[in-house]
Parts: sequence; structure tokens; C-alpha cells
Amino acid sequence: MVTERDYYEVLGVARGASDAEIKRAFRKLAQQWHPDVSKDPASDVRFKEINEAYQVLSDPQRRQAYDMFGRAGVSGGADAGFGAGFSGFSDIFDAFFGGASTGAARHGRPAVGSDLRYDLRISFEEAVAGTEKEIEFPVLDRCLTCGGSGAKPGTSTSTCPQCQGRGEIRTVRQTMLGQMVNVSACPRCRGEGRIIESACETCHGEGRTEQTRKLRVTIPAGIDEGHQVRLSGEGEAGPRSGPLGSLNVAVHVTPHPRLRREGTELYYELDISIAQAALGTRVQVPTVEGSEEIEVRPGTQPGTELRLRGKGVPHLRRTGSRGDLHVFVRVVVPGRLSKEQRKALEAYADASGEAVWDHSGGLMDRVRDALG
Repeated sequence: MVTERDYYEVLGVARGASDAEIKRAFRKLAQQWHPDVSKDPASDVRFKEINEAYQVLSDPQRRQAYDMFGRAGVSGGADAGFGAGFSGFSDIFDAFFGGASTGAARHGRPAVGSDLRYDLRISFEEAVAGTEKEIEFPVLDRCLTCGGSGAKPGTSTSTCPQCQGRGEIRTVRQTMLGQMVNVSACPRCRGEGRIIESACETCHGEGRTEQTRKLRVTIPAGIDEGHQVRLSGEGEAGPRSGPLGSLNVAVHVTPHPRLRREGTELYYELDISIAQAALGTRVQVPTVEGSEEIEVRPGTQPGTELRLRGKGVPHLRRTGSRGDLHVFVRVVVPGRLSKEQRKALEAYADASGEAVWDHSGGLMDRVRDALG
């Protein structure tokens, strides 16, 4: 015959232990013996035993009955199984890490409103420099008539008589494993703990109505495609004075026709002629602030990089820091030449001793030249 251990012994506390000491002991043991954490084969049984002891000793009335009559005083044993007496995994987590020991403490609070998303398109220049935009969007906002309470002006809410303000209904049933406690939101007050005797005629007791909201949104310099600006408290209102959710402004940037962006760096491909590359020149290149003149030195080779420091995109998180504009030189070879252009290039080739195609002579001339 297996002897059932004393609940105080299971938790490792004295009979006169305070509620805080019992809760602290349970957290420590539960974290150690939870089957998802412990590799001990007996963790399953051990955790069940710890949970069973805590469910009795954390309840003042059941603890008093246990102290007087032992296990017989708590109707044949406490709640059994993983999480029996809890309304779900979140209750176990709360018990582990400092929340309420039961789900009741979380009920009765107004529900938080939904988060919203707004897609905003801005220009390339606005993304680099930063901007401010006014946006307008539909939203479920607090009712202007009742101020979000859902009650008719001049009336108030009252404690729900069905759940006594707890916001939840608990039902207990006996199983082979002991008592099983089922916790669900109160159907009368919808888990809020309070009811409205006379509903607002505008929102019909919901506490919110569909409205149009206008906002000015600051877009920081350096923002990029796909980034979001989160505005807390600008989403939908929760029902019956519930907290407001957040508004997420998703930014979409129109590409620049000539500049390419990679992070904080900008890239531009500059086309120049053979003569410009050989002799050097000064040309205009596009920047975010407008065109800027740069120098191409004589003898510049294809693929040469010319860097304009600080002409890129500002860093989002490093104030005063900015990327560069990288200009890559492409030497464009003309596909067709005028007669004057051809003569000039032939003269250059002749002076350089370079062999080029002779367009002036016929086939015999070329054969003669080859035989020499």
C-alpha cells in the first residue's frame, strides 16, 4: 500500500507557512519538475503531486479543511493532472513566474482593441530626408456618447450577479483522477465582471463606434521599403473602455529612376565616352538633393569608382551618420561613327601604331598591304 505524503511535506514548507511562502515553494518545484523541463522519468508523477498539493494549500478554505481532517476534508483529494484547476497553460506560466495563481485575476479586465495596419507610399527623396504625412483611416473608436463605457449617459455598470464580478464561471466534476475544474468566461458579462443595466443607444452597449481618424505621422529619415512605424494607442478601441491597440504604418518607397539603394549606400552608373575617359571631363551626376558636378580625371578606366562621401542615406539609429554615393564609370563605345569621327580615330590609331580595320581601301588594297 502506498502512503500518500503530506501536502506540506510535498512542497517542503512548514504548516504555518504564509501564502507567499507556499507560492514561492510551488514555483521553484514546478519549474524543476515540469515534464517539459525535467528529464527524470518520475517527473510526470512528481509534478502531479506538487500541483495537487498547491491547489489545496493555496485555497484558504480547502487548506483549513485539510489541516482539520486531512485529505478526507478536501473531498477525496485535490485537483489532479497537469494544470487541473488552471484555466490553461497561461495560468501555469503565471504561477511559475509571478502572475495570478488562478485564472480569476485576469478576468474582469477590459479587452484590448485590435492593432491596425496602414500602408503608406512615399517618394525616394522623402524616405531619405524624412517627412511628415497626414493619414486618414476608418477605426472602431470610443463612443462619443457614452465615452466608451457602453452604458447610457446618466447610468453606470454594476457587478455581474452570475459571476460575482470575477468574469468567469467555474464548474467542478469528479473523474477517476479526482476533481476536474473547468473555467470559462461568464456568458452574461462576457468575462468583464460587470454588466450594463441600460445600454447606450448610439453604440448599443459596445462602447465603440466606427469613426474616421486623422493623424500626422512622422517618417524618420533613412526609412526603407517594408519598414513600419508603430504608433501605440492609435489602433482600435477595446469594447467597453478597453485599452486601444496600436497602429502599424507600413512604408512603401517609390524607387528612384537612376539611383539604386542598398541600406545606407546609393549607387549610380555614369556613362562617358572614350574621349572623356581618355582626356578627362566634368559631368553632372544625380544625388538626393539634386545634381552635383564631379570630375572625371584623364585616363579613367571602365569600372572606376568615384565616391561622394555623405551623399547617401542617413542611418536610422545613428544620428548624424550617413552613407555614401558610389559612382561607377562605364565607358560607352559608339556603335556607329560619322566620317569625321572615323578619320579622327584612324589618325589616333595610326599615331599609336595600332592595327585597325581599313574602311577606305578595297579587298585588293588590303591584300597588297598584307603582302607588303
